[in-house]
Formats: sequence, structure tokens, C-alpha cells
Amino acid sequence: MMGWGYGYGGMFMFFIILLVLVGIVIYFIVNSKKLKQDYGEEDALDVLKKRYAKGEISRKEYESMKKDLEQ
Repeated sequence: MMGWGYGYGGMFMFFIILLVLVGIVIYFIVNSKKLKQDYGEEDALDVLKKRYAKGEISRKEYESMKKDLEQ
């Protein structure tokens, strides 16, 4: 009878476990980026662009604030 490390069955199980581990790592990487966005860790310039796109500020205000942020 063959054990875990022998034959095609052992290689198959190794690849299954490897795929599961890679999947778990990818899942946590994707979710960590998503969590950062959910908690408002945005760049100030991104917030400014969104406010301008929504019409909350005028073009003149946008340009002035953008200039201040880039200094």
C-alpha cells in the first residue's frame, strides 16, 4: 500500500494542497487592499478628484486645492 509521498495519488494531493494555499494567499491579498479602501485610506488628491467629479467644488476651487496639495 502506498503512503502520502508515493505514487500519483501523493502528487495529486500535494498539488491540491498547494493550489488551496495559493488561493488562500490571493484571497487575503485582495481583501487587505479592499479593507484599506473601505477604511478611507485614500490619497488626498483622489478625494479631491472625486469631489470635483461629483460637482461639490468648482474648477477654480479644484485647481487651487490641487496646487496646494502638490506643494
